[in-house]
Amino acid sequence: MKKLTVLLAALTFASALVCGCGQAGSDNEVVVYNWGEYIDPEVLEQFEEETGIKVVYDEYETNEIMYPKVETGATVYDVICPSDYMIQKLIENDLLAEMDWDKVPNAKQYIGKQYYDQADEFDPGNKYAVPYCWGTVGILYNTKMVDKPVDSWDILWDPDYADNILMQDSVRDAFMVALKRAGYSMNTVDESELTKAKEELIAQKPIVQAYVVDQVRDKMIGNEAAIGVIYSGEAIFTKRENPDLEYVIPKEGTNVWIDCWVIPKNCNNKDNAEKFIDFMCRPDIALKNFDYITYSTPNDGARDLIEDEDIKNSEVAFPDLSKYSGLETFKYLGTEGDELYNSLWEEVKSK
Repeated sequence: MKKLTVLLAALTFASALVCGCGQAGSDNEVVVYNWGEYIDPEVLEQFEEETGIKVVYDEYETNEIMYPKVETGATVYDVICPSDYMIQKLIENDLLAEMDWDKVPNAKQYIGKQYYDQADEFDPGNKYAVPYCWGTVGILYNTKMVDKPVDSWDILWDPDYADNILMQDSVRDAFMVALKRAGYSMNTVDESELTKAKEELIAQKPIVQAYVVDQVRDKMIGNEAAIGVIYSGEAIFTKRENPDLEYVIPKEGTNVWIDCWVIPKNCNNKDNAEKFIDFMCRPDIALKNFDYITYSTPNDGARDLIEDEDIKNSEVAFPDLSKYSGLETFKYLGTEGDELYNSLWEEVKSK
C-alpha cells in the first residue's frame, strides 16, 4: 500500500499484457501482483540484475479487488501478496500451490517464529504463506488540531471534528472499527451485532470527510484532516513527514494483520516465484523494503540490521502486543459471511 508509483504499475501491467499473461509465461520472467506502493522499485531492479529474471508487476488497492482476478484466472500471476483472511479464502477454494520450503531457505532462516505462529491461524501447518509485512490498524491524529484525549474509537464519532475525520474505504476495516467500539469481535457474523455496527457507521457518515485507502496518508501529512484510521506502517511514514502526527492503538482493541507472499496454483513459473520470494526474505533486501515502505518487517535478520534505535524499538513499528487487549486477526467468514458484510456495507455507502 505504500510508496511505489502508479505509473510503474501501469507500465509493468502493460508489459504483462504484451507478454501474454494468462497463457504460457516466459521461462525468464515472474509475474507479481502486490498492493500499491508496497515494494521498493530498486529491489525489483536488483532482483532482475542478480537473477536475469524479468519482473512483470501489477498492483491492487484491496484484497477484494485482487481475489476475483486470481480466482477467474483472467490474468495469471506467479506471486501475490494477500492478507491473512484472504489467504484463508484462497486456501479453502484450492487456489494456492504449496510452498517448496527447500527452495526458500531465507524464509526458513530469517522470518521470526512468532509470525509463522500467527500465519498458522489462517494457513494451518504453514504450507502456503511466507510473511512479508505485518502491523496494526489504529488512529492517526494531528496534535495541533485535536485537543481531546485520543485513546478510543469513540473520537471518530465526535461532532467537534466534523469534516476532519477519515475512514478506511474497506468493508472489513470500517466494520472492524464500529464492531470493536461496540465491544464485539471483528470476525462476528451475528446479524444483530453487524446491524448495530452498520447503524453506527451510517450515523457517523455526516461528520466523515472521506472514505479513503492510501489517500489518508497524504491528507494527514498535508493537514487536510485531523483524525484518520490508518495502518501502522503508514503512520511511521506520515510521522516522518509531519511531526505533529501521532498514532495510537485504541483501548477497545484492533486488527493485527499480516500480509504474506503466496503462489497461485495456476502460476506459470513456480520456480521463479520461489526465487523471488526467497530474494525478498534476504535480510538486506527486507531492510531495504522496510526503509522504503515503512511497514513492519517480520524478518528478524533485517530488524537486526536497523541502525536507527528509535525505529528498531518503536512501539508503532514493533509494538509489544502483550500491552494491548482486544487484538484480533481477520478470519475468512465464508461466502455467506462475505455476502452479509458486503450487503451491509452497501447500505452504509448508499446513505
